[in-house]
Amino acid sequence: MPGVPDPNRRSDATRRAILTAAIDLLGEVGYPKLTIEGIARTAGVGKQTIYRWWASKGSLIFEAFLAFAGDGETAALPDTGDLAADLKLVLRATVDELDDPRYDKAMRAMHVEIVNDHLLAGEYVARLEKPMRELKKERLRAAQRVGQLAEDVELEVAIDMLFGPVLNRWLQRTGPLTHDYVDQVVDTALRGLKPRKP
Repeated sequence: MPGVPDPNRRSDATRRAILTAAIDLLGEVGYPKLTIEGIARTAGVGKQTIYRWWASKGSLIFEAFLAFAGDGETAALPDTGDLAADLKLVLRATVDELDDPRYDKAMRAMHVEIVNDHLLAGEYVARLEKPMRELKKERLRAAQRVGQLAEDVELEVAIDMLFGPVLNRWLQRTGPLTHDYVDQVVDTALRGLKPRKP
């Protein structure tokens, strides 16, 4: 009906404003000083609107992270037929995202909250970690089918070998996170995962 506001559109706009405010404020003040009150004030909404949609500050930051970084549920990993090149492409993009100052604080804060909040950890696994692992496993299965990976490789372990070092280096700041580093991770891991000649 003309002239009648669409409540769904209004809700989407309000939600987007809250998520944007959360990311912006997080970059300005850091996670310890980030408050629901400050987010509500910046977004121009009441606190109760935020509390109605999110159970905690951590779950709000996680939702903001998914909204701006993507939730991993739609994009398949590339399959050009060259497994090493495809993995390097994905890991280089991961490095660029982790090094992006717009998201660094938000992602670090999210990981801290996941460690301390079992409910948020479950949400993270269900909405991001598990879907992404399935995409990674499907790409590795494709490599197994064409003989680029040994048939008996445990795919869960292979994923940890390929992606774990990158997250660990970023979280613990143990060294520079560069494209050259992830290229070495891929090359080193694949040497151990390739089929052995009889």
